This record gives sequence, structure tokens and C-alpha cells, in this order.
Amino acid sequence: MNVARVSTKLPLSKQTAAQLSKAVASFSHSYGISSTPGLHLHIQPLQSRRQFSSTSSTRLRDFFPEPEKGQIFKTEAAWPHPGYDGEKMKKDIYFAHREPKDFSDRVALFMVRFLRWGTDTATRYKHHVENPKMIGDTNTVSETKPYEMSERKWLIRMVFLESVAGVPGMVAGMLRHLHSLRRMKRDNGWIETLLEEAYNERMHLLTFLKMAEPGWFMRFMILGAQGVFFNGMFLSYLVSPRTCHRFVGYLEEEAVLTYTLAIQDLEAGKLPKWTDPNFRVPDLAVNYWKMPEGHQTMKDLLYYIRADEAKHREVNHTLSNLKQKEDPNPFLSEYKDKSKLHPSKGLAVKPTGWERDEVI
Repeated sequence: MNVARVSTKLPLSKQTAAQLSKAVASFSHSYGISSTPGLHLHIQPLQSRRQFSSTSSTRLRDFFPEPEKGQIFKTEAAWPHPGYDGEKMKKDIYFAHREPKDFSDRVALFMVRFLRWGTDTATRYKHHVENPKMIGDTNTVSETKPYEMSERKWLIRMVFLESVAGVPGMVAGMLRHLHSLRRMKRDNGWIETLLEEAYNERMHLLTFLKMAEPGWFMRFMILGAQGVFFNGMFLSYLVSPRTCHRFVGYLEEEAVLTYTLAIQDLEAGKLPKWTDPNFRVPDLAVNYWKMPEGHQTMKDLLYYIRADEAKHREVNHTLSNLKQKEDPNPFLSEYKDKSKLHPSKGLAVKPTGWERDEVI
């Protein structure tokens, strides 16, 4: 009686073998397992995990590693960054506050302050002063001093902020898109700018996620915040688009304040990991912002992101000053008198926004 011998070896392609090798290496690196010939494994003690971040305090792990692309070499950004002048970005971008002029503005400012309080609580953002300064207060930058803000705490705050900041542009762009379809009329360029804003905020988030991985508690907080914020923004934009754009303008003022304080901390030497000569910003950031050689430090990255937030501040304060259903988008328009200064996609020119009679 002949018994056929069945081989248990399965043929593996080179690509599959490479992926398995990568997975084993990643697992070994993440859990402190080192392999030696003969399949002897030495397991090191696992480091404790934190609720807000599952990244070890001694290293930063890539949150979403480069996928296997097959035949695709590179996927370009749908909305390429316009690029900024490095010196102007550092000198001409600063914190500024638009004073509320009517009831709608005051409602928007109140809601932003309430959101700021919730964000401070969620990210454990503390200050030396008993009552931290907010937008609208005097000497907001100089009298607000972060208390024991480390690189990890700044990343927690930035990840949370950017996960929320990417919502308004998408909601507003979506609603204006549907409105344009229903009315069978053009939107005059608003949709493109709003969606590009949401895309830009998402790039901020992806950049920070390349530097640290949120833990389960942070994910839960983001999930809840996004659910509440999306639905609140959706209903509010149906009622008063003007108030929503003013709200986002004030929200971006808070973002500019946050990044200004982070830059001050970095310049004061309080964030040594980010000033280490060996520290390098993610390639995703270098490619998106087109960061030149010699200007790819964490400080440069914060300058770029702050400039983006200042642009969103200018755009939304301007859009709030316009007639929501009639006026064209001044940031995509071509003007008759080219000798005068007009809104553009470049660096922010008017921190508190353009008035309607200046652009229409």
C-alpha cells in the first residue's frame, strides 16, 4: 500500500515573504523581542502604555507605515500647498483678534471659548496663571504661560485640535455643494476653498500622527468630539452660515495662539527633543509644504502650520463679512484693479479678515 507524502510547505511569492518579514520585524521592534539563530527569543519587559498615547516615551513610532504600492510610485496631494516665504512667514504672522460687532459675533466667540475650555480639560493643558488668557483678552500671548508643557503634551493638544479643525470646512463645503445642486446654480468658488481648508487641516493631523500614536482614550475622545462637533456644525450652518464662518475665524485665532505659544516654548529651550539636531520632521511634511534643505526642523514645521491657521482665520472672517448666497469667493477671484492689494491663496494679509466693501 503506497501512501502519498503531502508537503506542508506553501509556495510564497517574494512580495508575500517581504511582507511577512516586515511584520515580524515590526512586531519584534514594538514589543522588545530580539531573535537569534536557532529561534531563541529574548523578551524584554514591556514598557507601560499611556491612555492618551501608546507611543513609548523614549521613541516615536510611525502610526501609518508606508503601504505596499505595487506599480504606483507616488500619489501627489489633491490640493498642493501654495508655498510660503520663510522670512515673511516668521515676521508677518502673529496672533490677532477681531472684536465682535453684533449678536452673531458674540455667539460665535462664546461658543469658541466654551470649546476652548473643553479642549483644555480634555488635553490637560495647564498654565502658571490661575485664569488662562483667551482670545479677546488683553496681552493674550505674553500673559499666557504654558505650565510644564512637554513634547508629548503638545502633541496631545495638537492632535486633538487638528482632529476637530478639519470638520467645519468639510461640513460647509458639503452643504454648499448640495445647495448648489438643489438650486441648479453656481456656488461662485466657495466650495473649493472650504474643501481645501479641510484637506489642509487633515494634513496637519497626519503630520502629527507620523510623530506619535494616540492611545485608546484619545481615540475615544476624538470619536466623541467629532460626532458632537459635526452634527452641531451641520445644524448651525443650515441656520446661519455667517455665524459659523465667524466661529471658525475665532477658532483659528485660538489655533494661532496655540502654535505661537508652542514656538515660544521651543525657542526658550523647554522642548529639548524637538531641538535635538538628530530630530527630523516627517517626510510627509517636507513634501507637502515643500520645506527647503536646512529648514526642516520642528520649529520650521510649526511656523508653516501657524501660517496655515492664520490663513484660515483670514478666510473665514472674510467669508463671514459677505452675503452668503450672492457674493463670489474673493480668494479665487480676479480683480479689475491689479494695482491694489487683494485677497489671494498666499500668506494672510489681513488677520481679522477683509470687509465686504474692500473686496466686492
